[in-house]
Amino acid sequence: MAEDKEIEHPGSKFTQALDAAARMPGVRINRAAYLRAALKRHCSEEQIERAVAETPAAAGIPFEVITAVANDSIKYETAKATALSTAAGIPGGLAMIGTVPADLVQYFGHVLRVAQKLAYIYSWPDLFMDDGDELDDATEGILTLFVGVMFGVQLAQAGVAKVSTMIAGQVLKKLPQQALTKGAVYPVVKKVAAYLGIRMTKQLFAGGVAKIVPVVGAVFSGGLTLATFLPMSKRLQSHLGSLELTKAGHRAEDAIDAVLVDNAPQDDLEELEPLATVEE
Repeated sequence: MAEDKEIEHPGSKFTQALDAAARMPGVRINRAAYLRAALKRHCSEEQIERAVAETPAAAGIPFEVITAVANDSIKYETAKATALSTAAGIPGGLAMIGTVPADLVQYFGHVLRVAQKLAYIYSWPDLFMDDGDELDDATEGILTLFVGVMFGVQLAQAGVAKVSTMIAGQVLKKLPQQALTKGAVYPVVKKVAAYLGIRMTKQLFAGGVAKIVPVVGAVFSGGLTLATFLPMSKRLQSHLGSLELTKAGHRAEDAIDAVLVDNAPQDDLEELEPLATVEE
């Protein structure tokens, strides 16, 4: 019970937004369909089918192709997120009471879409193995870490690197459930969720205030989305592209051990002092 209360404040603010976004229509990306569509112009049918059955890395798809596909996905999702954020800001005035929460969930919906696309093209396994509405705990954990990377949380970068090493080293075709829900990575997920809850509140306030002024506020909100979504997506792309998992033809024995950040820089976590001690 103590652990539940610990993650509920302020981490629950983020996890609630994450869960709501994941339930929105069109947010969950079909891995096989995405890879086939994204690689169609660049690869042979044989390469594409191997990328779907295994991974783009195992299929030997050149890194420059992976990068080009990732860039296209980022551009597409950034354009959609910016356009919809601007439209959501147009009502203005008291209407912001209803639009801000929806805009936030909508924003995170696009964050999850681009995170999934980048994960799949950089050789991660399917994140949504279950078709149910509820997020699987391991999926929620890795998505939390992905979003943490997008927000520049170094602790999240180390967590993603650790999970990547587990997948590469054990040739896994699914997320390591134990590590993400009870094991070595779980405390990292909890801390990152709490940090993102704090950041989310600040970002929501900035976007919400902008919507008070009709039209002008809408333009500001759209500009804010563009200014945040694009660099956040690029940050995740850069990190995923640096991992051993995405190297063409990588072998399990070549996986490099990642070190979790027990001694990570504290500036990312300075607001989390009450949560610094995590009971195993």
